[in-house]
Amino acid sequence: MTPEELSAAIRTALTEAVAAGDFAVDVPAEIRVERPRNRDHGDWSTNIALQLAKGAGMPPRDVAARLAERLGRVAGVKAVDIAGPGFLNITVDAASAGELARSIVEAGAAYGSNDSEAGHVINVEFISANPTGPLHLGHTRWAALGDAMSRLLKTSGATVTTEYYINDAGAQMDKFAASVLASAKGEPTPEGGYPGAYVDDLAAQALTVRPDLLELPADEALAAARSVAYDAQLQDIKDTLADFGVHFDVWFSEAGLHESGAVEQAVDRLREQGHVFDEGGAIWLRTTDFGDDKDRVLIRANGEPTYFAADAAYYLSKKDRGFDEKIYLLGADHHGYINRLKAIAACAGDDPEHNIEVQIGQLVNLGGAKLSKRAGNIIELRDLISWIGTDAIRYSLSRYPADSTLSLDGEELRKQTNDNPVFYVQYAHARTSNVARLAGEDGVVRGDGFDPSLLTDPTEASLLAILGDFPRIVAQAAHLREPHRVARYLEDLSGHFHKWYDTCRVRPMTADEEITDLHRTRLWLNDATRQVLANGLDLLGVSAPDRM
Repeated sequence: MTPEELSAAIRTALTEAVAAGDFAVDVPAEIRVERPRNRDHGDWSTNIALQLAKGAGMPPRDVAARLAERLGRVAGVKAVDIAGPGFLNITVDAASAGELARSIVEAGAAYGSNDSEAGHVINVEFISANPTGPLHLGHTRWAALGDAMSRLLKTSGATVTTEYYINDAGAQMDKFAASVLASAKGEPTPEGGYPGAYVDDLAAQALTVRPDLLELPADEALAAARSVAYDAQLQDIKDTLADFGVHFDVWFSEAGLHESGAVEQAVDRLREQGHVFDEGGAIWLRTTDFGDDKDRVLIRANGEPTYFAADAAYYLSKKDRGFDEKIYLLGADHHGYINRLKAIAACAGDDPEHNIEVQIGQLVNLGGAKLSKRAGNIIELRDLISWIGTDAIRYSLSRYPADSTLSLDGEELRKQTNDNPVFYVQYAHARTSNVARLAGEDGVVRGDGFDPSLLTDPTEASLLAILGDFPRIVAQAAHLREPHRVARYLEDLSGHFHKWYDTCRVRPMTADEEITDLHRTRLWLNDATRQVLANGLDLLGVSAPDRM
């Protein structure tokens, strides 16, 4: 019996109770069931009686008693107990519990998918690094978490667009272009410019694309160096992210906002909303009306737009493109942006508590990492991938809340031991694959039989229980934007699987032992575990190896 089937059974019992006049309540469209923390309290628990007691006009335990009587007659329900103020604890028989194994295998990659976030249209912006250098350790956390969060939201029914905001406007791009041109000329890096061997590489590319670069007038040479270096560096960022398993639906150019006139249009639109004022020759947005610590300049007295003006135009662009909810994932030094962005939403006529969400990721310290030979003063993501591997980095960053400061040991992440969480989970998947492979060689075929009533060992009950909890974990992790819940679940699942593996055999003990439905049914359970491990790892952007 799956959680969905049990939820439907409870709803049917509730509908029958209302029809029989036991009490009068509106029957919810969906009834939630959860795993009790203590398995002695049954397989599943629901607080529906507490939810409906007030409307029913009776104590929760009385509502629970009427539901318990009806649920006790449902096929597959072994026992229904009333606990505490009115919780219903439900135990299903072995056959009903074991059916979950077949349900998971048949659902395949879709198991865990749910519609808890259906109807939400969300834009998720993360990383958004300047295209003036390679991606580094500071970008890595949001690359892992932002991608995992987006996968979770999609799996939970949301319509999600991932977006990278290219900060390709402003003074830093001028310094970048000047640095590349200086290198091409064999000159020192300009004051405040970008040093590093990667700049020399970009200069060499610029000379290859534009052999006449050094003969051009100064303005033309600077523009040409900027164009070639920008394209090359942005492609490097895209290639690095692809190696990290991260792909964006939209690459949005800040420069494009200015070139299209969107910044000026945004100022006009916000003025129409009544929140723009002129003072000291500058144009301001009155963000203090909505919790910001001070009002913000949109257009300076010299007529130049500020970064804040571009932020406002960018927010309006997302709104115009139909994104009802906008999630910004920002670095540890961006706390000041929270009130500013929420104030922009409010000034645009939106609800800052609904239409915008800002999360701040804390710093990561990775022991043993070496500074980039190309960039000199940073730890490059590309080097981390080569040193540790995408799987270990992504999993390790995904298993902690974003707001926790992290100190990781690179050499520990490389170890293939059970003390390394990513190895522990991947090894569990590889072991399930090995069991299935060897069982097939022994002639154990899933399709030859399935009798879930045979799954009576305590380790089988525990394994089935945690497998059944996967959809809830996925929905919860999506709603709370917390991928670490999936990682911790996978580690717990791996532990339950290893205990079952040590206790229950899928394969015959000897070559002449008869293959029975117990072997076949346990193979179903093994393969169900493999599927859930694979599905969970995929949500984190981590591979599920068949051999290790």
